[in-house]
Amino acid sequence: MKKYQATHPWITFECDLRAASHRVWLMLGEAQSKCEHIAGALLTPDVALEMHQIYLVKGIFATTAIEGNPLNEEEVRSYLAGTLKLPPAQQYIQQEMDNVEAALDEIFQQTLQCAETALSPERVQIYNALVLRDLELEDGVVAGAIRLKDVLVGDVYRGAPPEDCAYLLERMCAWLNHETFCAQDDRRLIFGILRALLAHLYIAWIHPFGDGNGRTARLIEFEILTCSGVPSPAAHLLSDHYNRTRGEYYRQLDAASRSGGNIWPFLEYALGGFLSGLREQIERIRSQELTVAWRDYVHSVFSAKSTKGDERRRHLMLDMSQHETAVPLEKMRVISSRVAEHYAGKTSKTLARDLIELQKLDLIVKTPQGYRAHREIMLAFLPERRV
Repeated sequence: MKKYQATHPWITFECDLRAASHRVWLMLGEAQSKCEHIAGALLTPDVALEMHQIYLVKGIFATTAIEGNPLNEEEVRSYLAGTLKLPPAQQYIQQEMDNVEAALDEIFQQTLQCAETALSPERVQIYNALVLRDLELEDGVVAGAIRLKDVLVGDVYRGAPPEDCAYLLERMCAWLNHETFCAQDDRRLIFGILRALLAHLYIAWIHPFGDGNGRTARLIEFEILTCSGVPSPAAHLLSDHYNRTRGEYYRQLDAASRSGGNIWPFLEYALGGFLSGLREQIERIRSQELTVAWRDYVHSVFSAKSTKGDERRRHLMLDMSQHETAVPLEKMRVISSRVAEHYAGKTSKTLARDLIELQKLDLIVKTPQGYRAHREIMLAFLPERRV
């Protein structure tokens, strides 16, 4: 008889998949489909880099913000880009962000280089040591070491008894390494997501370390997701969701323990946020696909046109397409350096005639604010469906 069985009876290492609602399976199926969609999307180099950076920033920001990082997301982005210098009083924040960034990079590089997916207590301890590296810690707290004292989480939740933490961590890893969660067929991604969420929940319940448990849980979650085939930008979405809904996150964690270990409401909450983030990423991808298709369409319209005037109008059209909103007539000449060069020495009549020609080709639309690319005509090429 272990002490935790009396103090934390909800830590059972059980997951009866028959108890999952139809919503959970529908969400897991949709998450798998959307992850495969994102993984198979052919992104342009600039968009691929942009998506990587956007969601890396979100992951680092979320992971540290939940622990009290006072910087906002834009400040974190500036810091990672090297354009924000923090004052000496905030050097600990810099160290926290550096630790999380280095840990995420190490996890992802290891994921790319080997197929090892087994979880171990030693690996969990290594990740805790990484997130606490070179930080000032309370007396008795050792980075990467199982705690020896009781810990109160948020003044309401007490972690598992310290004498049981090593045992519980061992049990958790053995449980999540069971073949139930480690399918290598077309269910691999679904069970990887499920395994990641359970690892996060159980580390939060056990709270095996004196500090950094939340950050460690999110790193383990990130590792399991990437090892299961979740694309790197999508692997940061759960941390972002927990941070954006922080109050609900803590409520769901608390409710899962108070209910006696009913894990499914927490999983539904987490999956809902994960799907919302996946849909947002797919919208970004669709926007890029529309941009590429539009550019190809413009080139095809001008494929049989070879005069200098045609070249000028094609460049005007392509560079106008870089703007999401209408370009005022008075700014049209300077939307790019090559457009400015084309119209240097030309009268306003030349520009007016070019705009009329582009309207005749149905490439631009005139609005009260100016002229914009008529990109929505590309939607006519989508498969037909009733809306």
